[in-house]
Amino acid sequence: MTYCLAIKVQEGLVCLADGRITAGTQVTTARKEEFIGPRSASVLTMTSGLRSLRDKTLAYQKRAIRRDNGKAYATMLDAVEAYCDCLRQVYDEDAEDLERSKLSFNLHSIIAGKMSEDEEPTAFMVYPEGNWIEVDTRTPYLSIGETSYGKPILDRALTSKTDLKTATNLAYLSFDSTRISAADVGFPIDLITYANSDHIWRETQYDYDDVLEVRRWWNENLRQMAIKMPDGPWAQTLLPPASLSNTLTLIKDEDRR
Repeated sequence: MTYCLAIKVQEGLVCLADGRITAGTQVTTARKEEFIGPRSASVLTMTSGLRSLRDKTLAYQKRAIRRDNGKAYATMLDAVEAYCDCLRQVYDEDAEDLERSKLSFNLHSIIAGKMSEDEEPTAFMVYPEGNWIEVDTRTPYLSIGETSYGKPILDRALTSKTDLKTATNLAYLSFDSTRISAADVGFPIDLITYANSDHIWRETQYDYDDVLEVRRWWNENLRQMAIKMPDGPWAQTLLPPASLSNTLTLIKDEDRR
């Protein structure tokens, strides 16, 4: 399993891909994101599923670009359609053999970027069958892989008007929530942004120790928010009086610090 995420806000894109790969009892690391096409008009691809399907699909797309003399896609719609053509070709070639081996054709993908004729950057999620959906303002993110654990924080805190810095923070926190609950998602992570202000992709890889202070801050503040949370209706009916007084003492002690 994996966790890949693309967020679209008014200021640009935020993308994240974890680097853990599990095969039975073995755990390794590998990139799950890759830029395709010329540097001036790169398309970011992130995938979840069998590594062999991912590598073959991207190899076919790179070959098609070379045959077209490295010409950039005019729009992101052209890019995602080209990717889907390659994906369907791989399906036609490999699906039956996978089925005989009791494996499923399970490649899910996120395609993100901005081409010369696009008014703004965008992202698409491509299903194994080659159909796709595009990110929109009402749900400004797409995720693939182990998506259950990172979804709540995005649904609560993210909107299309969120600034790029906060969106980047939320992307990390959604990964951290997933990492805590899913054993097959983990560091390192590739965190990538595209800013509309300068049209530049920025990418950095982070390992466990690189975000140690951020993780400690989040864990501690999450605990303190739970302590300082206003009493729910259960406080009077389900908790003994001592619990209420202990909570008030903790709050007063924190306020003195």
